[in-house]
Amino acid sequence: MTRAAFLRDHASPSGIGQFAALQSAASSIGVEVSPANVRDADEIERSIATFARASNGGLIVTTTSVAIVHRELILELAARHKLPAIFWDRFYVSAGGLISYGADTIDQCRRAADYVDRILKGERPANLPVQAATKYQLVINLKTARTLGLEIPPTLLATADEVIE
Repeated sequence: MTRAAFLRDHASPSGIGQFAALQSAASSIGVEVSPANVRDADEIERSIATFARASNGGLIVTTTSVAIVHRELILELAARHKLPAIFWDRFYVSAGGLISYGADTIDQCRRAADYVDRILKGERPANLPVQAATKYQLVINLKTARTLGLEIPPTLLATADEVIE
């Protein structure tokens, strides 16, 4: 893969920061990343179809409400155009996406529950430190990989938290 379309809602402030970080990392490994600003189903369909006309491409789907609302459409278009896609959460991979890598939401909920407990016991919320995610999950869908004609390296499979067959 030498090209990646970065599906994002350009109205979302997080998409701008995510794109800048990704673009910096991608250039160091020779991957050209282009933003695909999407707000609705029509823009998603047009952007993916246009991007898929050239070869050696893949999708990076960001954490946005647009991606959640149009999850089935994004997965269908990635499959139709034979584009490998990476997501931030495992529910995309269990529905047919190729790979997800993101914060472990169950761990985040446990940590949030600890904060709620501390607040209910009298701690002031302002005194609690802001915490970043510390546990991440890598999930790979081998069925999707086979459909795309991709072979996942054994070392990557060995590091995965979950492999869907």
